[in-house]
Amino acid sequence: MELAFIPSPSRGVLHLGPIPLRGYAFCIIIGVFVAVWLGNKRWIARGGRAGTVADIAVWAVPFGLIGGRLYHVITDYELYFSEGRDWVDAFKIWEGGLGIWGAIALGALGAWIGARRRGIPMPAYADAVAPGIAIAQALGRWGNWFNQELYGKPTDLPWALKITSSADGRVPGTYHPTFLYESLWCIGVALLVIWADRRFKLGHGRAFALYVAAYCAGRFWIEYMRVDDAHHILGLRLNNWTALFVFLLAVLYMVLSARMRPGREAVVEPGAEGSDANTGDDADADAGSDTETPGRAGSGKDAGSPEGAEAPKEAEAPKSDEAPEGGRDAGAVKDVKDGAGPARKG
Repeated sequence: MELAFIPSPSRGVLHLGPIPLRGYAFCIIIGVFVAVWLGNKRWIARGGRAGTVADIAVWAVPFGLIGGRLYHVITDYELYFSEGRDWVDAFKIWEGGLGIWGAIALGALGAWIGARRRGIPMPAYADAVAPGIAIAQALGRWGNWFNQELYGKPTDLPWALKITSSADGRVPGTYHPTFLYESLWCIGVALLVIWADRRFKLGHGRAFALYVAAYCAGRFWIEYMRVDDAHHILGLRLNNWTALFVFLLAVLYMVLSARMRPGREAVVEPGAEGSDANTGDDADADAGSDTETPGRAGSGKDAGSPEGAEAPKEAEAPKSDEAPEGGRDAGAVKDVKDGAGPARKG
């Protein structure tokens, strides 16, 4: 008897008049907005300008969607080009079917084009947006819940996913909610990258490489649980081999990058850091000029030396009984210095 389970939505689309509102598309869109928002905050914290992440995302997101769809269609071509299938369905991205490997690969190409147009180092940009991408994946996986797809093996666990649809060969029942497992894993990956970046000051693409390696580690075991049709090589699903290969590449990049380019980029966006530095220099220069003004207003003796050691030769050295007068001069100089303090702080 089933005591508890995660219910599937009765349908994955709502109609607002003639306009269909699809849950899968909403999850993707919300994920993109969250990724850009978080990436923008991290980019500003690294010294970049506000809005740069969104400007580059205009290139990265369309490329990523095309790449994700291409990977899915190529690796599952029989769903669209085998007998009895309609090849036009390959363009219906709203019905589901995005391969993360193609999305990241082609999305990176789009981001590189956008970054190059602005003269921004691509590794620094990738480091800034890495946690946001992981959270976008976490949100996007809920689109699979709306479509009742990509679930795991049968189970009667309390958090089992109940599939009610029988379309496209589905068998109603309760299964492992692999979409939920991956969603939670991606949130953990985002937190890991944020922590490691703060703790070790990752730079030159190493934060992004950590995200890739951590995601692949989770995707390997989650992919192994899935029961949807897939190509197998030596007993493993194609995506298992892809995850393993990309994981090794990411780890190798982190090791080599740490040796060849240790530390973090000092400047991530040309002009952003320079403008801040110039403002600070101008402020210091203004403070310095204010500090000198009181000295010029007083006598050269007082400004040059509180003890009058730099007095002109024709001036007689103060006698011992004139010490109170020298004390008054020193006190005046002290007052002048104290008066310059606020100008220096300002």
